[in-house]
Amino acid sequence: MAFLWILSCLAFVSSAFGCGVPAIKPIVSGYSRIVNGEEAVPHSWPWQVSLQDYTGFHFCGGSLINENWVVTAAHCGVKTSHRVVLGEHDRASNAEGIQTIRPSQVFKHPRYNSYTISNDITLIKLATPAQMSMRVSPVCMAETNDNFSGGMRCVTSGWGLTRYNAADTPALLQQASLPLLSNSQCQQYWGSRISDLMICAGASGASSCMGDSGGPLVCEKAGAWTLVGIVSWGSGTCTTSMPGVYARVTALRSWVDQTLAAN
Repeated sequence: MAFLWILSCLAFVSSAFGCGVPAIKPIVSGYSRIVNGEEAVPHSWPWQVSLQDYTGFHFCGGSLINENWVVTAAHCGVKTSHRVVLGEHDRASNAEGIQTIRPSQVFKHPRYNSYTISNDITLIKLATPAQMSMRVSPVCMAETNDNFSGGMRCVTSGWGLTRYNAADTPALLQQASLPLLSNSQCQQYWGSRISDLMICAGASGASSCMGDSGGPLVCEKAGAWTLVGIVSWGSGTCTTSMPGVYARVTALRSWVDQTLAAN
């Protein structure tokens, strides 16, 4: 009997802290920035991180991919003096059991181009491993040969502005459900700026906005939430009738694997 109990506990631990399966289930309305989004169920996106400067100012999001590594956007300009905050929902609360970890190393994609915003990905190696819990666990990463097709409903999350001209970012983590676009559909909005290193989502009444950068665009694959995009760029006014553009994880996965293996 005790053996069965141990097995069931092990099963809970692996399902709770395996990638892409939040211990606290997200609820997405409408398989509903984050403009016209909604507050997330607290701690239901347990890989979501807040990147902050020494004053506690939130400037970008990111995603925990294992206990030692976080992925974000290259354009966020992360430095080792910044802070990675895990397990946060309400940035105005001091009561949450957050983990604040310094980056020990920052790896910006060597072919990141700030003019075309291509290869917009940075890997952050944490100075100490993240402690996995009900509120902190990794997202799965899309494989190089995965195909996430236009029309698929996915979710982005972050503490970015809820109106482009808002005075401040929201305290509570927001989420929005967005459809993926094919790149040819996206080029109808953004033209030749869209490359194979990018994936688009939105133009459907919700949008990522400033402060969401570097955060996740996740889609469900085989029952697990999978990181498909990294919030990269879009409309300067965060209009919900234009798609947001995300760094395409399938196209960048081999660089991620090489960087993790070498460090």
